Amino acid sequence: MRAFVTGGTGFVGSHLVEHLLAAGHDVTCLVRNPAKAESLFPVRCPRLVQGDLDAPTAIRQASDGCDVVFHVAGITSARSRAEFFAVNEGGTQTVLRHVPATISRFVLVSSLAAAGPARRGVPHEGHEHPAPVTHYGASKVAAEIAVRASAFPWTIVRPPAVYGPRDVEFLRVFRMVRGPVMPVFADGRQELTFIYVDDVARALIAAAESPAASGKVYYATHPELTDQRTFITTVARAVRTDGRLPRMLSIPGAPARAALWLTGTAALLAGKATVLTADKANEFFAVSFACSPAPLERDTGWRAEHALASGIPRTAAWYRDHRWL
Repeated sequence: MRAFVTGGTGFVGSHLVEHLLAAGHDVTCLVRNPAKAESLFPVRCPRLVQGDLDAPTAIRQASDGCDVVFHVAGITSARSRAEFFAVNEGGTQTVLRHVPATISRFVLVSSLAAAGPARRGVPHEGHEHPAPVTHYGASKVAAEIAVRASAFPWTIVRPPAVYGPRDVEFLRVFRMVRGPVMPVFADGRQELTFIYVDDVARALIAAAESPAASGKVYYATHPELTDQRTFITTVARAVRTDGRLPRMLSIPGAPARAALWLTGTAALLAGKATVLTADKANEFFAVSFACSPAPLERDTGWRAEHALASGIPRTAAWYRDHRWL
């Protein structure tokens, strides 16, 4: 495989690049900061082309001769709805316009947020009509529509919450569980699925290589159904050395939404982006944000290897080894 990867220095993208290189594939990455890429891949570095999603010439140069595109680049936090769409939809359209017409597969990394909440006990499988409840989710739907309308054979992969080494989002949880109290939304029983980052990387490669995956939408997730409380308990047991668990404090909808509005407004006034916004409360208070890997497993033979019981301790160990904890 001759792969072109956008977002190759990001959390999911960097793990994808590592797995592609380990499997012997030729990899080219579009990167804004080549020095960061070189530090991420000190043993074997992919071919690097400097640029971003607003650089058509760099996209053409980086994708020249490639047969598979992994479009991973995007943003999960923004200062406005327009900013989400400019990057997640607009960036996808730019990549589609400037990669070679001979591409054999275009793999888009979307998100469970594009589907929106699920019904309790009925995880999403990929055939549902998208019903996003955040600006981020809506922008990912727009990116999916652009890919579906393209002339390329495509596969869309929607991971749920992704955790693992190098992740900065869940790092907050790993740090917070060291304290005496841990807040949870509502009663903390929201139904959830998670995926370890190495499992996502393998899923993307499997989706690109499988003829049966062309023209399909999949969820790359571990099949384990869990909830906020179980997730926090698993993290605390991996992080704490005193054997104690933080007391979980339920935060009702109205106070939580007010707090999220304040954090979002403060970030906006400071000219910064945050995922902790009133918009995000629509996801935090859904009864279920869960999905099923069954269709992806059936069509590709891929299986997620890490349930929370193995993935969380591995993540905690990496954080400690790299002095993030």
